[in-house]
This record gives sequence, structure tokens and C-alpha cells, in this order.
Amino acid sequence: MSLEFDFLKMLSAFLVFMPIIDPLGALPIILGLEQKGEKIEAGKVVIISFIILMAFQFGGELTLRFLGVDIHSFAVAGAIILFLMALEMVCDLVIFKSNGPEGAASIVPLAFPLFAGPGAFTAIVALQVEYSPLEIIVSLALILLLLYVELKMTRQIHKWLGDSAIYIVRKFFGVVLLAIAVKLFAENLASLISYGG
Repeated sequence: MSLEFDFLKMLSAFLVFMPIIDPLGALPIILGLEQKGEKIEAGKVVIISFIILMAFQFGGELTLRFLGVDIHSFAVAGAIILFLMALEMVCDLVIFKSNGPEGAASIVPLAFPLFAGPGAFTAIVALQVEYSPLEIIVSLALILLLLYVELKMTRQIHKWLGDSAIYIVRKFFGVVLLAIAVKLFAENLASLISYGG
């Protein structure tokens, strides 16, 4: 693993993952599960999410090679998925649906697919083009640390922020994600065209 680390690049990766993992945007889902009587174990959610994300961090590219897909092609496809996720957040659409089994809410749907799901997998592989593994790991660890705090203080945070503030934050990160998706698409499409030429 490369030990190369740049704080600004780590911060940039953090801003990419933040709207995808979206701890604040998940507050309504977490509150809904608690209202249904589901027990949310913060430590379990964060640990399982981190294990799943690290498995993809170190095995994702190898899997792509096995399937005969190059990372730039996957990044372009991933940018399209991130674009659609951003549209969900900005336009209040429902494009992606997750229907996991009942029970075990800490694992399904929270750890997977809500926090460690297709969007995060796509971003991990896409970011490996420009970011070191250490920068990606630290950014993910920081977000999951924030997630742990949020899960421990869900009701207090909801009370402090209120529905309006949570809605505004979600819209803001949706616009950020939209811009990032366009950037990823343009950069990786240019690489594919230059390789093709």
C-alpha cells in the first residue's frame, strides 16, 4: 500500500464520500428504524461498514481486472451512478431502492447497502485513479467516526438541527456530488478517448 499522503487530497476525498455515505441524510432513515423498535448498534454499524469498504478498496480493482474492465471505464460508469444519486438528493427523486431482509437493522440496511453500498464502492474505485489508498482510507475512517457520533446522538442531533436544516444539508451535498460526478465523468472519458485514439 502506498504511504503517500496529502492532507488536501484526503480532504477532497472526504468531500466526495460525505454525500455518498451521507450520515446526515440518513438521519430520517435511522429515526424511522428506531420508531419501528429496531435496535441500532452504533459500533456494529461502523465496524461492518469499514470492513466492507476496505474489502472493496483492496479487492475491487483485482475483481475488475478479472472481469476485463479497466478502471477508467468503471469510473465513467460510476460517475453516471453518482450523478443519478445526486439527482435523488437535489430533486427528491427515488431512483435506487434497497429491499433487504427484515431485522438486523445494524447490518441491513444500515451497514449495507446504506453506508457501504454501490455508491461508495463506485467512488472508491473511481478515486483510486487520483488518490493514494492511505488518503482514501483516512477519509473513510473520518466519515465513519462522524457516523458513529451521529448514531450515538441521533435524537439529540435531530432535535438540534430540525427537519429544515437536515433537508438543506442534504441538498447542499447533493449539489457537491453532482459537480464531482461531472468532473469524474469528463476526466475519465477524456482518458478513454485518448487511449482509443
